[in-house]
Amino acid sequence: MSIVNVIAHDLKDNRRMKLDEVIADIADYVVNGTIESKLAYETAQYCLIDTIGSGILALRYPECVKHLGPIVPGTVVPGGVRVPGTQFELDPVHGAFNIGCMIRWLDYNDTWLAAEWGHPSDNLGAILATADYVSRQRLAEGKEPMLMKEVLQYMIKAHEIQGVLALENSLNRVGLDHVLFVKIASTAVAAGLLGGDRAEISDAVSNAWIDNSSLRTYRHAPNTGSRKSWAAGDATSRAVRLALMTMRGEMGYSSALSAPGWGFEDVLFKGQKIKLARPLRSYVMENVLFKISFPAEFHAQTAVECAIELHEQAISRLDEIEEIVITTQEAAVRIIDKTGPLYNPADRDHCLQYMVAIGLLFGHLTADHYEDHTAQDARIDKLREKMTVREDKRFSRDYLDPDKRSIANAIQIRFKDGSTTNEAVCEYPIGHRNRREEGIPKLIEKFITNMETRFPRKKANQIAEQCLDLTRLENTSVTDFMKMLVI
Repeated sequence: MSIVNVIAHDLKDNRRMKLDEVIADIADYVVNGTIESKLAYETAQYCLIDTIGSGILALRYPECVKHLGPIVPGTVVPGGVRVPGTQFELDPVHGAFNIGCMIRWLDYNDTWLAAEWGHPSDNLGAILATADYVSRQRLAEGKEPMLMKEVLQYMIKAHEIQGVLALENSLNRVGLDHVLFVKIASTAVAAGLLGGDRAEISDAVSNAWIDNSSLRTYRHAPNTGSRKSWAAGDATSRAVRLALMTMRGEMGYSSALSAPGWGFEDVLFKGQKIKLARPLRSYVMENVLFKISFPAEFHAQTAVECAIELHEQAISRLDEIEEIVITTQEAAVRIIDKTGPLYNPADRDHCLQYMVAIGLLFGHLTADHYEDHTAQDARIDKLREKMTVREDKRFSRDYLDPDKRSIANAIQIRFKDGSTTNEAVCEYPIGHRNRREEGIPKLIEKFITNMETRFPRKKANQIAEQCLDLTRLENTSVTDFMKMLVI
């Protein structure tokens, strides 16, 4: 229905519409959903440590740190939210931004790939900030603080809301950014953490949909920039703000999605219906993808593994290379197939060819490789110029197959004398559920290594011991957990 027709015919009818089903289902899940899956809790435990470790590592980078702390320098909020790895105590809204910004800065936390992409652990910014705020308020009133088991429960629920929304609702196809689904999930669980009932959570979530989303402009050529590293923090902070407003009595909007002409679906989703592709349980947490070996945009993870496999065959013959053929999925072609100049780290970590070049040249990939001092190496662009990116239809089908959810890439190098390397093929990255047994020990190693960039080794090991015993972690109070992370 066009807006012209709505103006002509429908605006006279002021009867309230029924609560949108998607909003109702999300609110019901937050209030009544029970998490019984042992695998979900175990995965949430690993997700928690991996996400915090990724945020701690980001504190090594001044471009991240400049965003942290209070808006007004020197401001301290008594009983406020602690920001891991710092001494900041902030209000819960800006605390969520700080934590969310750290988590996402290096593109090193978990990933979910479907019709829409995203990083469900981004929601931890809202969850930790709200849980710490609520727990410190309870202590001030002589009550018991929340336990970390509740944090894990809300992590599972936030993952599920964001991930199930992403299964069949493609924001990127209409130019919107995936952090909208972070805002929706974070708003729902933040309202739940604050004690909201079904109606209050529905009201808060409706306002999050009305906020809608930022454009994807900052993720793509020719405008890729550092906003993509703080966009999720921005979404979580807005979520906490909306949840707090709702708990103080702010109204909601029953047809925020479906209102003819003025709802999200008509205005921003080209008339398509927002839908939940499956019942909300714990599917997403159980199947989430971890970035373990390197901080690379997830569609390139297996490509980097292939490049590292070919490193020894390529490094001594760089001048002899005629062509490097990268075979990938449609999503990677659309998102990270990029030619021309790369202007900043955010540009480079979303360029398939740059990441492959680093793997071929150095045999590994770290966050430092995206910085200017590495990007000045002339060999990188010489290799990029020799790369051809092709889609493999099977890779694209298997990427969308719910029973496979592969993220396949293949690389083969052809030399000027007509010889070639073997074709390196990798269908599942080390962080995939299919490779959990191989990946978890490396994830734990990654966590401890990251913590040691900020904490003395003894303290880092103490934190690890506390976090790696699930029963002990679940029974730790949120206030003690957050205190443990203060530098």
